[in-house]
Amino acid sequence: MTEYGAPRGLPGRLLAEPEMITACAARDFARIFQLAKSRGGYHPSRIARACELTPSRVGEVISGKRKITNMTVIERIADGLRIPGHMLGLAVRSWERPAVPVQRPVPTARTPKETRPVDAALPGSELDSILAIAAGTKVTPTVLRSLQASIEDYWRRDDEHGGEALRPAVIGQLRYVTDILRDTADPNYRRSLHGIAAELARLTGWTYFDARQYSTARSYFTQSLRLAREIDDRPFIANVLACLSLQATYQDQPRDAIALVRAAQDSARLDGGTPRLMAMLSIREAFGHASARDHEATHQAIGEAHHYFERISEADDDPAWVQYFDRTKLTVDTGIALGQLGDADAAEPLIADALTAGPTTNLRGRAFHTFWLARTQLQRHKVELACATVGEALDLATIVESPRVIAHLQEFRHLLEPYSDATAVRNVVTRIAEVTV
Repeated sequence: MTEYGAPRGLPGRLLAEPEMITACAARDFARIFQLAKSRGGYHPSRIARACELTPSRVGEVISGKRKITNMTVIERIADGLRIPGHMLGLAVRSWERPAVPVQRPVPTARTPKETRPVDAALPGSELDSILAIAAGTKVTPTVLRSLQASIEDYWRRDDEHGGEALRPAVIGQLRYVTDILRDTADPNYRRSLHGIAAELARLTGWTYFDARQYSTARSYFTQSLRLAREIDDRPFIANVLACLSLQATYQDQPRDAIALVRAAQDSARLDGGTPRLMAMLSIREAFGHASARDHEATHQAIGEAHHYFERISEADDDPAWVQYFDRTKLTVDTGIALGQLGDADAAEPLIADALTAGPTTNLRGRAFHTFWLARTQLQRHKVELACATVGEALDLATIVESPRVIAHLQEFRHLLEPYSDATAVRNVVTRIAEVTV
């Protein structure tokens, strides 16, 4: 029998192996393809056909010369190899849904019940619940500190590497926390668990937002809002609404973005929002107005952000999740908002200064900010400098798994079209095509 007659998809026994589960959770496609070849009977050309890739690209992935971060390609791999969506941090795939039952005549003879022992071994969303029940976790201050420390580690890893590989772990932690929340009666512990679950849901939404899976992101942001509403955490509600506002700007919905961030400001004020929080929210409002090309409102929101920031005091009780918003972040976000308005002369030095002063560990942030610097340089017709700058963003894009970064680079390629005769432009366009495939 040729391979065309073979059952489609990797064997269930392989998908259930711990090594494959780990590789999928990390989106280590080099290892996934190696296991598919050595234990699943999928040689590179078969993987290529199933996933709509070229054999040479599959070979480069296996050898470690190329990484796969593009969400469309990841979805093709999941569908081509029949890897369940949750194993790769994706939504449930269409082929995972059971078919609509068909009415058939009742047979006269007794039909043996079909069993699926191999599929039963596959890891599923119920696994975390089972482990939580078996562990019988008793909530203590130590457990709460451990969970909070995990969240802070997720923040760091998200900044450094993007959320693609991180998402399965965050989703698993969210399930775990919601399960132990059901079995916890102490009101103080329940409040803390609600807050932790709300942040895990928000962070899950953020990773989907970074993956440009906006509908799924919105559903997790909504779950986060409900959890925060249970404990009336007004500042955190403002934080989630600000995330939704930023997503709306990416979806070219400036009116929604402005409405969401103003609701966030109202929520924060009800709890006496700290100056740092209000400054962050004002900058998010500026993004919305800049998307709408409203110059006056953008400058007003920027002015409010700087006004609030100057009122920051060491005595402020800032939530941990807003402490990232320092002067460097205020500066670069101001530059980005001005760049969106087309005021490149004002924007370029702000973004450049922030890149010089900012931390080198936040690789995704640096990739975004480098793109915006290149964009403002191009707006000022500094074509060769813009190409050199976007080259730095391309270097970062090969390290960080962020479809949002990739989308910005593809946008930049289109912006270069009027300058296609320049050698520097042709070279960087080729690089962008290689990185964003």
